[in-house]
Amino acid sequence: MNIVETVRYHLSEIGYPKSNIKTGQVRAISAQTFKTIENKDISNVLALCTQLLESKDWALGVIAYDWAFRVKKQYSKETFYVFENWLTNYVTDWNDCDDFCTHGFGELISQYNELFDMALKWINHPNFAVRRAAAVILIYPINKDKYSGINPLKVADLLIKDDHDLVQKGYGWMLKVLSQKEPQLVINYVNSKHKIMPRVAFRYAIEKLDSQTKLDLMSL
Repeated sequence: MNIVETVRYHLSEIGYPKSNIKTGQVRAISAQTFKTIENKDISNVLALCTQLLESKDWALGVIAYDWAFRVKKQYSKETFYVFENWLTNYVTDWNDCDDFCTHGFGELISQYNELFDMALKWINHPNFAVRRAAAVILIYPINKDKYSGINPLKVADLLIKDDHDLVQKGYGWMLKVLSQKEPQLVINYVNSKHKIMPRVAFRYAIEKLDSQTKLDLMSL
């Protein structure tokens, strides 16, 4: 039984896919099966992840993104091309976008800030989840204070007129996280953009600001 078959077997033991299971259960299986991978070189692990993603199955995707994050110490700039391929071929909704981008892909950008410039082309992608990724991928680096070479407001500018609500929520979320690091930067930004920023993105962006500031901005 190969590792992918082993994963499927353990998932079936808890009733998947016939029964609804929790993400935590999948992550427990992911941790358990990762230990059994003999060759943990990044090239081998990412190849296994690709096999899991090719199934286009939710639980197998969760495991693939988890395994990819577990080899983060082996990331290089070349890892970007593998991850971008996964993003454009296998990420189809907000949940897998957020799982992947706030862990493995976000960690990669935090290690190599200069790679973010290559993510800007996602802004025009037909898949809303890929466009959302252009903003969500910055959440991890911002949280870790590893975004010194990145201008988060640039991606907000590029996405500001996107008409998909989940893209709007995505860059609004990114601005909200940024507001906890650089509140005045975000205050100035939303103040200058309030006439063109969709209200859902605006509300997300200011959510963590102090109450009086939020009231002042909401009155704009």
